[in-house]
Amino acid sequence: MTSDRLEQLASLLKLMRRRSGLTQDQLAAESGVSESTIRRLESGRAPNPTLLSLERLQEALGAGPEDCKKLAELLASRHGTPAPDGGADGAGEPQPGRLRSPAAPSETLVRAEVLSAARDLALEIRRRWRLEEERRRVHDPFPLPVRWRRTDPALSDHEANVERLPPGATAPDPADLGGDLPTVVEFYRRRHSGRLVVLGRAGSGKSVLAIRFVLDFLETRTAPDRVPVIFSIGSWDPTARTLRAWMSERLVRDHPHLADRVAGTSMAGALIEADLVLPVLDGFDEIAEGLRGHALERLNEFSSPLVLTSRREEFAEAVDAAGTPLVWATVIELADLTVDDLAAYLPRTARRSGGPDGHGRGVWDAVTERLRDPSRDGGGTEPLTAALRTPLMTALARTLYGERTETDPAELLDAQEFPDESSIEEHLLAGFVPAVYRRRTPEPEHVRDWDPDRAEHWLGYLAHHLAHPDRERQDLAWWEIGDFLPRRQRMLSVALTATLCAALSAWLIGLLIGPLPLWQTLLEGALMGPAAGLAFAAVYAVMIARGGGTLEPMHVRLRLRPRLPGSGTGPDPRRGADSPGEGSPGAGVRQPARAPLRVFTARFGAVMAGGFVMGVGCACALAVERQLAYGALVLSLAVLEGVAVNMLVFGLIFGAGTGLVFGLLAAFEAPLDVASAADPMSLLAANRATVRRQLVALVPLLVLSVAFGGGLIVALLDGTLGVLNWDARDGLYVGAVVGLGGGMAYALSFTAWGRWVVRARLWLPMTGKLPWDTAAFLDDAHRRGVLRQAGAVYQFRHVRLQHHLGRTYRRRQAQRSHRWASVAAAPGASAGAAAGAAAGRE
Repeated sequence: MTSDRLEQLASLLKLMRRRSGLTQDQLAAESGVSESTIRRLESGRAPNPTLLSLERLQEALGAGPEDCKKLAELLASRHGTPAPDGGADGAGEPQPGRLRSPAAPSETLVRAEVLSAARDLALEIRRRWRLEEERRRVHDPFPLPVRWRRTDPALSDHEANVERLPPGATAPDPADLGGDLPTVVEFYRRRHSGRLVVLGRAGSGKSVLAIRFVLDFLETRTAPDRVPVIFSIGSWDPTARTLRAWMSERLVRDHPHLADRVAGTSMAGALIEADLVLPVLDGFDEIAEGLRGHALERLNEFSSPLVLTSRREEFAEAVDAAGTPLVWATVIELADLTVDDLAAYLPRTARRSGGPDGHGRGVWDAVTERLRDPSRDGGGTEPLTAALRTPLMTALARTLYGERTETDPAELLDAQEFPDESSIEEHLLAGFVPAVYRRRTPEPEHVRDWDPDRAEHWLGYLAHHLAHPDRERQDLAWWEIGDFLPRRQRMLSVALTATLCAALSAWLIGLLIGPLPLWQTLLEGALMGPAAGLAFAAVYAVMIARGGGTLEPMHVRLRLRPRLPGSGTGPDPRRGADSPGEGSPGAGVRQPARAPLRVFTARFGAVMAGGFVMGVGCACALAVERQLAYGALVLSLAVLEGVAVNMLVFGLIFGAGTGLVFGLLAAFEAPLDVASAADPMSLLAANRATVRRQLVALVPLLVLSVAFGGGLIVALLDGTLGVLNWDARDGLYVGAVVGLGGGMAYALSFTAWGRWVVRARLWLPMTGKLPWDTAAFLDDAHRRGVLRQAGAVYQFRHVRLQHHLGRTYRRRQAQRSHRWASVAAAPGASAGAAAGAAAGRE
């Protein structure tokens, strides 16, 4: 509310109180509003007065019709735009002649910590998207004009439904039939339903509009207004997750501090329950074709305000499949760029040649002159005009020709080389990546020269593996890059990692404190390594079979003080962020927080099974080592019985010890802070730090739990399973091997950061699929504008660029395979190879 409106409200309240003959303390007692709040209201120092407080004051003061009307007019300006018919814009109260609109959040009905989280979320989102606009050079030299207009009424809901009119009422003819980018937020705030659909062709500027909508909305946001959050809706499966649950998971992924718990749910879930999040759902057309109709039905069940972007054809098909448009929603469509737009924009983006007057001609001047006058020089400008009608292609052309001295955009007018629109678009897409990698990035401290051909190959590999037979993915998450490997290679990487960790730790510990001679220590490590590798690979195979092969990054950090009973817990790592959806208790219904004992039990049970398998493998390795030490394998019944007993005992020791340690560590976990996941690389760094802290705690705890826990288990089972021995020195040796080797193997095999190191930093670079410093390459691609940041993940600048790079990679791989096949099948190839080998021997 503006300062003049606050002064008018203060004067009105003081006048009403004096007429009623009440003092401030008497009014506080009558209304239930605190005396301090009344003082702030009457002094004009309450910038966001709550509707509930004003209603209580109005009732206690016995306001008449004239006073009620004045109060309503003042409340109508709370969001900076007057509400139609004198109603309170966004207040959610039924206005005269209107149905109830989606209720705006109320400060009095939302916990203080949730309101504080909403404020922090708004600040972080504003910071992120302002930086992303800079990366995309949206304002350099000025934003391309993105215009919109009302679209086909068949794709919109009835205007009476959008305006929330009662039955029988007639909606007035809409006055705002079109506008431009800066007017979208103002247009949206005038929609009583708070629901808007933005349609446009590929590359028409829908994502740019979504970013600008978020930033402009936040500029005029006043607490407790909703916080606009962009969600890439293409990854949503409406048949598996409710929209609220899916949004809660995405919020926790992109803002790990929202995993903290309040009132029995995550902070992300609390924000959504309190209706403090305005979903900006970008990319409806990227949902799998067979799921779009279901998705539209689920969106119609979601009654809160939202903004949705989509390509027109895909949205129209979904409307036909669902039999209804998005209810309560106004639909607008983005218009194409005009020749005048191109002539005003492109010349100001490029270099100018020198001239005697100091004002040389730019490289785009001749092209724009031809576009303005197609009849000059025989015409032939239609393909270029059609290709550059979208902001995406115009931006690609600007990058390709505006910053390179050896190319001339006039070549785009060559009708023989570029006969149609698609040929020009493919040319621009093909030249974009080489162009951006031939120039240096603007930040000197981050400059790194990457070979353009190699960079295109690496980006093509990433784009190719984002393609899926059932659904195209856009989110490029660093923790999923290692899963691009085939399943056999993934299992082999786990086995090799665990083998090396166990063998090296056995050799190191054996040389330091082991009782065995050197040759036997080396033999024992050589046997324990593969046994541990097979055990870890078996556990990983079970995870893949159960659909848990991909590990999400940890959204927690270790703290010194344990979590106390009743203080809540972090998210369940098996389920991700939990948020009640349809059918769950709504906002305001307190759900019991998960007790620390339940968290410990769940973690203990999950880890104990894996520890038991590893204990069995260790027992087998020790049995083989002992038999080889005596010269031969003896497969007698007594030996097999002893091996079976050792497998059981070691399984119990390892399982109970590892389960106990990991269960206890859960009590010291806390959500990451706000700044820990400002971008993908920050989340990677936070997970690296968390894993290192885990290792510092895991190694000594595992040593102690196995060494002393083993003695306890052996003492309990001694006699029942025969004569059992657990010497203190042997126990310390086994515990040290398990602590160091098992801890390292766990960190590198069963954490998102560890798999990133093994696969994305070692395995894939060794095979040429990615560079050695993958993190630096991704960050540099983002700075160059090839990738964009969407929360904790990257995405390609546009899905068309992603498709082009993926197709190019597959075509080159097919050509390479064909060349190798031709060489192998060439006549005389074997004879030539044999002759070459013979010559080499000579």
